[in-house]
Amino acid sequence: MIKNYLKVAWRNLVRNKTHTFINAAGLSVGLVCSLLIMLWVQNELDMDSWFKNSSRIYSVYELQNYDHRLHGSYNTPGRTTEEMKKMLPEVQYGVNMGFDQWNTFQVGDKILKIGGTSAGDDYFKIFNFKLLQGSAKTALNTPSSLSISRKMANRFFGSADAAIGKTIRYENSKNFTVTAVYEDMPNNSSQKFDFVMNWYQFLDENAWARDWGNQGPSAVIMLRPDADPVKFAKKIPHFLDTYNGTDRKTSNFIIDLGMIRYSDVYLRGNFEDGKFVGGRIEYVRIFTIVAVFILLIACINFMNLTTARSVKRAKEIGVRKVVGAVRSALIGQFIAESLLITTLSIVVSLGLLVVLLPLFNQVTQKQIELPFHDAAFWLKLVSITLITGLVSGSYPALFLSSFNPVKVLKGTLKLNTGTTLFRKGLVVFQFVLSVVLITGTIVISGQMNYIQSKNLGYDREDLVYIPLEGTLTAKYSIVKQEALKMPGIQSITRITTTPTNIQNGTGGVEWIGKDPNVSIQFTQASVGYDFVKTMKIKVLQGRDFSKDFVTDSVGYILNEAALKRIGYKNPIGQPLTFWGKHGKIVGVIKDFHFNSMHEEIKPLILRCAENENYGSILLRTQPGKTREALASMEKLCKQLNPAFPFNYNFSDAEYQKLYQNEQIIGKLSDVFAFLAIFISCLGLLGLAMFTAEQRVKEIGIRKVLGASVSSLFRLLSSEFIVLVVIALLIASPIAWYATSKWLQGFAYRTPIQWWMFALSGGLIILIALATVSFQSIKAALINPIKSLRSE
Repeated sequence: MIKNYLKVAWRNLVRNKTHTFINAAGLSVGLVCSLLIMLWVQNELDMDSWFKNSSRIYSVYELQNYDHRLHGSYNTPGRTTEEMKKMLPEVQYGVNMGFDQWNTFQVGDKILKIGGTSAGDDYFKIFNFKLLQGSAKTALNTPSSLSISRKMANRFFGSADAAIGKTIRYENSKNFTVTAVYEDMPNNSSQKFDFVMNWYQFLDENAWARDWGNQGPSAVIMLRPDADPVKFAKKIPHFLDTYNGTDRKTSNFIIDLGMIRYSDVYLRGNFEDGKFVGGRIEYVRIFTIVAVFILLIACINFMNLTTARSVKRAKEIGVRKVVGAVRSALIGQFIAESLLITTLSIVVSLGLLVVLLPLFNQVTQKQIELPFHDAAFWLKLVSITLITGLVSGSYPALFLSSFNPVKVLKGTLKLNTGTTLFRKGLVVFQFVLSVVLITGTIVISGQMNYIQSKNLGYDREDLVYIPLEGTLTAKYSIVKQEALKMPGIQSITRITTTPTNIQNGTGGVEWIGKDPNVSIQFTQASVGYDFVKTMKIKVLQGRDFSKDFVTDSVGYILNEAALKRIGYKNPIGQPLTFWGKHGKIVGVIKDFHFNSMHEEIKPLILRCAENENYGSILLRTQPGKTREALASMEKLCKQLNPAFPFNYNFSDAEYQKLYQNEQIIGKLSDVFAFLAIFISCLGLLGLAMFTAEQRVKEIGIRKVLGASVSSLFRLLSSEFIVLVVIALLIASPIAWYATSKWLQGFAYRTPIQWWMFALSGGLIILIALATVSFQSIKAALINPIKSLRSE
């Protein structure tokens, strides 16, 4: 019987090639969109969850209670896990990890800048990256140990085997021994390090990390197999009290520890008021819903396009029933047709997937591969095929098999009001989803334009960062002196971190009138002379740091937010104590964005440190002369610092990196909104075909009585425009709510304006008119003699 169903289904599909092509095209586009999103979602969910003991690996975070609020952070003191292993028997392994860093390595004449990190010697015991050479026990067990990736081993030594035991020069200051070579970190790992050096190297370079009062490194622990995570989580909140001398009865600055599954950090790593509030998991949820919606739209198309042919197949069904076909057999036949088209669409979509995946990876900045070797992938594919086939084929099967054979064969078949309303409801539903996607795309685009065009409080054009490394640190004064003589360079200064990502915070600030019961955290950075001038930040009161004032070594510049918290009415010359150093306020600058627009501008204090031993050079070039200036700087840096390659970054490019996720989401939204509209228009075309077939005799009579083509076009089109308008009215509040929720993730955001909904509605109406016009005009132009011949 099943073989017969498939045979008849295939004959019907071949006989109606145009209808089959449109149906399969709609389903194929919907399926390829859904499969792409499914692969992306699965890649996100798999991130960091593949480690052997993933269920026992936890990240430790801090909840800092100050200024009457809880602030969450993954920054901890540099000795946290060391003490946890000693004091808490549930902890089997623990590592502190440093920041992502780029360092210069040298072997012979080959000098390369490589990205990596520092970690404790339990690193490879917790994270079971495949070791090609060496063992987890000895990979990082001495201060001179260095573990490198296969890629780094190949670049320096030719192979992993040749690298083990070899010496490699670090920052032209220290020799390390390669004690392990690990396989390149996989795509589903958030860690992408090409080297891991021993933790003591980090502590030597960052002595502040040994102090329990400082936070910065991250902490990861692995519990013993018999440890209860719930009970352990209740033991650690007050763990730091002993080490940082906190008295919870009197202190106004309290730190609690907490823990979260390491595999959850990637997706759920955002804090708000001390609680986890989404993160990338929000995008996973959004695009999962989008995938379901697009597949639903495609299924609805199938229903509309199939039932649009009901008049042509009515007599076939009538004859089948007269000769004895029962309804269940007819339902089976139509379901078979649906499954056959769905299977063809799946095959087509897999072909499209192979072609489109490289482009998709380029847009999403991922390296997703088609998991043809994974049985679970094929199981999901089969499930999608069956569900899509059954959902898309169920209504046409039930609808077509319900025809009364007497009415059909007499030519008096007329569809009831309920059937018509259901079909129109499906089209409205399609366009509701399309309007939501279009409006979301417009709002995302508006927010990204807002971010790009907003005045940041400084000029990011023609601003270049050059890392201070090697001998440049000690020779900064020479670099500055020579650079100012070069053509194309306006000004030069230095800063301990990049101006787009100033994160260092402190509560060690005192001033006259400070409330001793309140702890206020300030963001801080050390900068050189002429910092405000180079950044082109507006000075509200006072002045910039200058070499003409010796006292600037204990001088401070505040932003507006910091001045507001301190409360001085006439701040210039007022005393301020920073980390025990007594000084005075020399300037107040206008607030500028030194983090992403997801965060409010925080109170900022700038300290003068012209001779700090780390950080970056900030170079302001003259417009149009950046290339010339960089060529001169490269020549100078190579002359003063020959053991290091010349590196630089543009401020504008660093600013763009803050919004990589949003840019990717924006691009994906554009594509999926367009495809949703395309698929929806196929559904509208199906309804137009259906309506034209149902009203063919009515149109003939109207033409005989003198109706013009334009009046018939308006008659047939107005019905569809009404459906689109209804969809707009339903979709607008949904779109407003969804986009408002998304925008809440930005402290600075563009307002949602009426024209965004008007633009979305106008686009949908124009597209709908373009879609139905062809079928409507075709129906209006038909010769009435043909349509009324049977009368």
